[in-house]
Amino acid sequence: MGFAMNVLEGLALAFVFIAGLLVLVSAIFFLADRYQTSDAIRRNYPVIGRFRHVFTELGEFFRQYFFAMDREELPFNRAQRGWVSRAAGGMSNTVAFGSTRNLSVVGTPIFVNAAFPPLDDQFASTEPMVIGAGARQPFTAQSLFNISGMSYGAISKPAVQALSRGAREAGVWLNTGEGGLSPFHLEGGCDVVFQIGTAKFGVRDVEGALSDSKLREVSAHNAVRMFEIKLSQGAKPGKGGILPGEKVTPEIAAIRGLAVGEDGISPNRHREVDDFGDLLDLVGHVREVTGKPVGVKTVFGAQQPFEELFALINERGADSAPDFITIDGGEGGTGAAPMPLIDLVGVSIREGLPIVANLRDEAGLKDRIRLIASGKLVNPGDVAWALAAGADFVTSARGFMFSLGCIQALKCNKNTCPTGITTHDPRFQKGLVVEDKYLRVAHYAKGIVKEVETIAHSVGVAEPRLLRRRHVRIVQDNGRSVPMNELIPSYNPVA
Repeated sequence: MGFAMNVLEGLALAFVFIAGLLVLVSAIFFLADRYQTSDAIRRNYPVIGRFRHVFTELGEFFRQYFFAMDREELPFNRAQRGWVSRAAGGMSNTVAFGSTRNLSVVGTPIFVNAAFPPLDDQFASTEPMVIGAGARQPFTAQSLFNISGMSYGAISKPAVQALSRGAREAGVWLNTGEGGLSPFHLEGGCDVVFQIGTAKFGVRDVEGALSDSKLREVSAHNAVRMFEIKLSQGAKPGKGGILPGEKVTPEIAAIRGLAVGEDGISPNRHREVDDFGDLLDLVGHVREVTGKPVGVKTVFGAQQPFEELFALINERGADSAPDFITIDGGEGGTGAAPMPLIDLVGVSIREGLPIVANLRDEAGLKDRIRLIASGKLVNPGDVAWALAAGADFVTSARGFMFSLGCIQALKCNKNTCPTGITTHDPRFQKGLVVEDKYLRVAHYAKGIVKEVETIAHSVGVAEPRLLRRRHVRIVQDNGRSVPMNELIPSYNPVA
């Protein structure tokens, strides 16, 4: 009895102590909130006003896990992320009981099934395609689906290592992004596309200008197959790259040519490129110095600039053309950027790609310039649509981030990514195990190609690059679908 009383007295004292501590803490918060002047809610509603900020921060996560339907979230919904996760895990993406997709939404692409699709023994695998046949060292690309630009610095060391090894396993290329070539891009043994950003990271001299000697150093690596001159990207057309200083480690600083902790800010355009003539001169110079195919990356904004570019190429001769053009959509978004640029600048890949394809083909440059589509194309239907619209290749960044384990935490620019993909904090990086994740990268890339081939076969063609606009119908606001070739006729509809 006495022992029980002692326990009860102890519990009572502990309760009193805890209650007193809570009262004291609440009083401190009350006074701090009442007399601060920056937040009106906390000033008028001390203590309880703090919960508004907490609920605001937690709201996006509760919506993602508990309240949003499978097809509701942005920038990517649960259905899209789920498909990537299953493909990356090597699991079947077969589902039952019908689609959860609302097929009446305006703009939805619907593929036209053939009455008599090819039999199993009539299928063909996607053929490799040569890029830059006129360069001293042309590149024969094995896969139609590849990894888009993500800089070492913007993403972590283990993320780059996993992407490099996975790309090798799947036979796809890996774009370095504008942050330069790191040892981790090379160690996996994959094909590498070196991106030249406006700051020339990795190929610049001490003043920030393009260095021919650095170009030769980079091109001396056999793994570096092509060079891509970045004019703009979907997340921020008209603004250069931003790497927060907290991500600039000594290693990244050495690769980029920055001071440790210094923000990596790229100009909004190449200083030496004032017009398309200058751009073609730069393309030709890089191709001459490196001997390898050279292309450009840009975001579609209007038709006229591309008309001017293709007209100038024909005036100078087809040899002056870039070997490829990467079209990014305004919905692209791996880079940190001001919200107005992410939300409002740059035309969607859904509108821009078929227009650029038509202009290229009309200029007679279809066989000279390969067209690469990028911008939120992460699932088989997205990739198949892009090929039908006129792309020769498709690249994705965020799709491969999902394959690495990205949970769309929206912390990419804060060095606190919980999955270790976009952080240089060792505490978070340890969660990204390269030996496991590189297989997920490879499974995802192979899974995309396999299911795009399935779509191609269902519409009656032997392989994906035979998809045409007539094979896709686009849902209109009256609920009916219209063939894409009627909305945007191909320049050469028979081809």
